[in-house]
Amino acid sequence: MADGEGATDARQGIQSVELAMTVLRALEEGLGPMSLTQLAGASGMSASKAHRYLVSLGRVGLVAQSRSSGLYDMGPALRRLGMEALRRMDEVGLASEYLPGLRDRTGHAVNLAVWGDHGPVIVRWDYGSYALPITVRVGATLPLAGSSVGRVYLAHLPETLTGPVLRGEREAGVPNTASDAEIGRITAAVLRDGVALTTGGVIPGVTSVAAPVFAAGESLPLVVALALPARVATDEVLAAVTAELVETTAAMSAELGSSRPVARRSG
Repeated sequence: MADGEGATDARQGIQSVELAMTVLRALEEGLGPMSLTQLAGASGMSASKAHRYLVSLGRVGLVAQSRSSGLYDMGPALRRLGMEALRRMDEVGLASEYLPGLRDRTGHAVNLAVWGDHGPVIVRWDYGSYALPITVRVGATLPLAGSSVGRVYLAHLPETLTGPVLRGEREAGVPNTASDAEIGRITAAVLRDGVALTTGGVIPGVTSVAAPVFAAGESLPLVVALALPARVATDEVLAAVTAELVETTAAMSAELGSSRPVARRSG
């Protein structure tokens, strides 16, 4: 076989493996046990063709069929693969790979936050093309109501986690601490729009827009934010950078195995 022919074959891959993955994806998206007819329809195959793939997938433990109902579901080998994939996953490392591209496409500073013991903690900051009146330290904790990152966490974490942090901020006299009624309006807006937007919340003259990144299972979300000078944050610029942010965080979530629907900012 000529070298060029071998390279072409390698790029083409194995179609039967790709079709088998179509069946597995249909099973995943079905969110529960499925019949042969349901799987065939969701896979775009005839019942006889889907059955052949199910037989092979069942032999290696990727699919299992209930003896009582005849329905198909994920098999023990697939569950073991999923658990091992989660064990090996470095969520922050995988998400960080997307940040330089987001910075370069928008031209603005980008940061990544995780949830810490006392609120959102910055774990990465990449400066953009515009000078900002701040020097951000990795490891800094951001306020909940006063920052776009904190507002995303308010919207997506349970009160059992955010409540003690909010009470601590109020007792410490942290600026821009919101009332309970204001917190309700903030979280409703974030859930509606898919992003949080603040201007001057942490640093005067800086506008920030943030969006969540979800992983598989019960992991707490990460949050990515763009920071830009308020003087350049026109409606047109904000619409463009928000679209880039939402698209990027959706890609991050998919990379981390999330099956949540992509949030879109309302007009």
